[in-house]
Amino acid sequence: MSEFPRHQASLEALRKRGRYRALAPRAGHDFASNDYLGLASGDLLKAAAIEAIARGVPVGAGGSRLLRGNDSEHELLEREAAEFFGTEAALFMGGGFNANQAIFSSLPQQGDLVLHDALIHASAHDGMRLGRAENRSFAHNDVAEAAAQITAWRSVGGTGRVWIAVEAIYSMDGDIAPIAELAALAQAEDAVLVVDEAHATGLFGDQGRGLAHEIASRTNVISLHTCGKALGVSGALICGAEVLIETLINRARGFIFATAPSPLNAALVRAALKDLASNPARRAQAWERVDLAHAEAKRLCGLEGFSSQILPVIIGEDPLCMEVASALQGLGYDIRGVRPPTVPRGTARLRISVTGRLEHAVVTEMFENLARELEVLA
Repeated sequence: MSEFPRHQASLEALRKRGRYRALAPRAGHDFASNDYLGLASGDLLKAAAIEAIARGVPVGAGGSRLLRGNDSEHELLEREAAEFFGTEAALFMGGGFNANQAIFSSLPQQGDLVLHDALIHASAHDGMRLGRAENRSFAHNDVAEAAAQITAWRSVGGTGRVWIAVEAIYSMDGDIAPIAELAALAQAEDAVLVVDEAHATGLFGDQGRGLAHEIASRTNVISLHTCGKALGVSGALICGAEVLIETLINRARGFIFATAPSPLNAALVRAALKDLASNPARRAQAWERVDLAHAEAKRLCGLEGFSSQILPVIIGEDPLCMEVASALQGLGYDIRGVRPPTVPRGTARLRISVTGRLEHAVVTEMFENLARELEVLA
């Protein structure tokens, strides 16, 4: 008998519901990762790593940034990132999850309101739970409801600042936030707009600077650019007004008490940002594959309405979704099923992710096989 019977029973319950999770190795053509530009395993970052090590960049930081862990590579990256993304300052964090926790636990103050899209990332929810501000949600991408929520909050005595939290591209639906309308709402309400650009950085906006790039210089806008997706490395850059970045340095527990990210990692992110600015062909190739995937999904599977490199194929029931994913994996395509609680109940889906390194023929063949699997379901 297990020494932890309650844990064992919980795991068994997950198995029965088709929600048990287990680690699986990489295998087959990549339709699962967030390596949208193909940088993660490409020659550019390998060469950058060799060059950085040769000039003495440390592999480890050795401590937190506020002790001895602060390295010149961190500071160079932050200056270059602020210039590239068009903000007063930037702060390099160990990952996007940690960065969102830092933002929402440290910046909104007691008496403020965090108003978030209903589909905001789990990391934002964790940050809000650690923070002192009230939080409310609004219906996904519904700016009118967001405005109504602010009015309702003010009507019952809310007097603090409103922080509007959204994702530029939603990671499980692949749809795009109405950034211009949200920015207008933030201006009208003297609110701060927090845009998680995780799945937009590298692909969207001028030189891949994200969907909020045109407004990023405003002091009431914070943009979060994760480095482990299209940039091919790891970490995250919080970009915004200098006073907010300084507040994070002084108040964010996930920054103060964490060992600093690897200086070598910072050097690699610098190389990725330089490539974005100087190599438009890489983005063009990625978009060519995305456009092809949209066309083949419609032609072969009757699926349409996609907005980005993320193509969700809703299956519905959890076990059935995993069966379809397993069938496609058996044919050589690394496609993963996503189940609740990551997505709403009854919407288990295949999350098809298109990267720039996929060959044309592979994209077409995958959708041909997907079409056959969907026919069986019908």
